[in-house]
Amino acid sequence: MATTTASARAIPRTSGARARLVNEAELRATLSTFRELSDEDWRRPTPCKGWTVRDMLAHTVGQYEELPRPWVAVRRIRQAARTHPRLGRLDGHNEAQIEDRRAVPGRELIGALAHFAPQGLIALRRMPAAVRRKVRLSLLYPEARALPDDSMDYLGNVLIARDTWMHRVDLGDTVGAQPVLDGHDREIVDQVVLDLALAWTGPAVQVDLQGPAGGSRLLGIGTPAATLRADAVDFARHLSGRPVCGSLEVEGEPGARAALMAARVVF
Repeated sequence: MATTTASARAIPRTSGARARLVNEAELRATLSTFRELSDEDWRRPTPCKGWTVRDMLAHTVGQYEELPRPWVAVRRIRQAARTHPRLGRLDGHNEAQIEDRRAVPGRELIGALAHFAPQGLIALRRMPAAVRRKVRLSLLYPEARALPDDSMDYLGNVLIARDTWMHRVDLGDTVGAQPVLDGHDREIVDQVVLDLALAWTGPAVQVDLQGPAGGSRLLGIGTPAATLRADAVDFARHLSGRPVCGSLEVEGEPGARAALMAARVVF
């Protein structure tokens, strides 16, 4: 009997209770990875254009610091409007996060992340659910209108872990280390695939992802016109616009293959 691949749209959105576990697990994994760095690693360039490893961690610290202190984000946005007028609001703000800690050594930034990240996660949990669903991220960043859900709820349940996770992958790519994966990584990748499915307008395609964070899902409706096979982390790299470390094997109709290769998800 032929088996039917489940629709990616059937992936459940991460709940608040599940997000708490995922966020905490990703924070532990990220801190552990940064603590393994040598003194030379902090100056290495990452897949994030223009950012060293130290810069990437300074950005991550800033992300968590701003969750319980939104006025810090507002200040950085205003700062970036002066110092980076040619950048979009989000990109300029990210640069301001790094500039605020330009003189802080990498080892001290690890301590800052260990300090601010738990505070940020607590702030997200304490925010009433109705407020999380109502507050629009695009009030600060117009770029957020491109998200599947322009809300603090989506930020806390999906995006904060995704951003941290992708930078952990970036770190591994920079120093030549494979990311250590467990069940929380699959939850993060599943949400990436769900967001891709919600935005998918191409023909039906099957995505077969290997590794601990993998799984098989159908994008679109109907008989697949193409199939993609890849490591789950490599597929995430591809969807974020980063170089892949392995290969994406795509078979099927040219139009469907092209749609898969052009696909992107916000990270």
